[in-house]
Amino acid sequence: MAPPSATATATATTTETEAPPSLKPTNYVPHEPGISEEQAKVQMPRFPGPPTFTDKYAERDYLKGRLAAAFRIFGKHGFDEGVAGHITLRDPVDPTTFWVNPFGVAFSLMKKSDLIQVDHHGKIIDGGPIRLLNAAAFMIHSAVHTARPDVMCAAHSHSIYGRTFCALGKPLDITTQDACAFYKDLALYESFRGIVLAEEEGLNIAKSLGGCKAALLQNHGLLTVGKTVEEAVFWFLSLEKCCHSQLMADAAAAGRGWETVKIADEDAAFTYKTIGTPMAGWFSCKPAFDLIEREAGVDYLQ
Repeated sequence: MAPPSATATATATTTETEAPPSLKPTNYVPHEPGISEEQAKVQMPRFPGPPTFTDKYAERDYLKGRLAAAFRIFGKHGFDEGVAGHITLRDPVDPTTFWVNPFGVAFSLMKKSDLIQVDHHGKIIDGGPIRLLNAAAFMIHSAVHTARPDVMCAAHSHSIYGRTFCALGKPLDITTQDACAFYKDLALYESFRGIVLAEEEGLNIAKSLGGCKAALLQNHGLLTVGKTVEEAVFWFLSLEKCCHSQLMADAAAAGRGWETVKIADEDAAFTYKTIGTPMAGWFSCKPAFDLIEREAGVDYLQ
């Protein structure tokens, strides 16, 4: 039997109480449908921030640990492809140099003590016992760190969905909330001239990246940057999933003769302000770093 509320009819004696203005339905929906304008004014909590240091050498030691953890995260997600892929960290003591993974060391085995320090002439000046530098890593990352003083970390690998999407040579469509983090903040480098062994190619990639947080490198893969290691890593994780999502959505739509629904510019821009900021990127990656720390113990900090 249906509940009374579903069958009862209103009588002449029924009185209605007008809802307070703050609870009345409204067409103003800045966050989620079905909420009042007053409720929509509730703000996201303030994100905690990364630790700060007065001692640059202590900061270096901490950040090298985060960089080693970043490689463990990339390994866990299968972003390694043989010896390809690299993540760099601008050295806080000498910002004209950066730390990078030694050529040939597995992402999933990376330790803080393995990392090598490289100057912007490509010379290894400090680091672990395996002092082999990936030339492509130097050409790309040296150019990016030079062109972008705000970038503390840059990440690039040949992840499966990223490189597959990059084979299309097209921009990412803003079709999901997560994609809004890259709204007008994602470059497309429309060129491929083989392995990046020439300085000119690295400079061209840096120029194409411009002031964006990420770039799609045609026929190559993804490149992300950040003011922190965590931010650069999260943008890579998220962009890889966005590429995967669009590949599936495009295939499903094409199979039915449909088109995917794009998010309106105004809504994408609004969402970007919440999930596309450097601090949002840092905070969003905290769970991934917490998990790798639990799984790896202190091994990566050796």
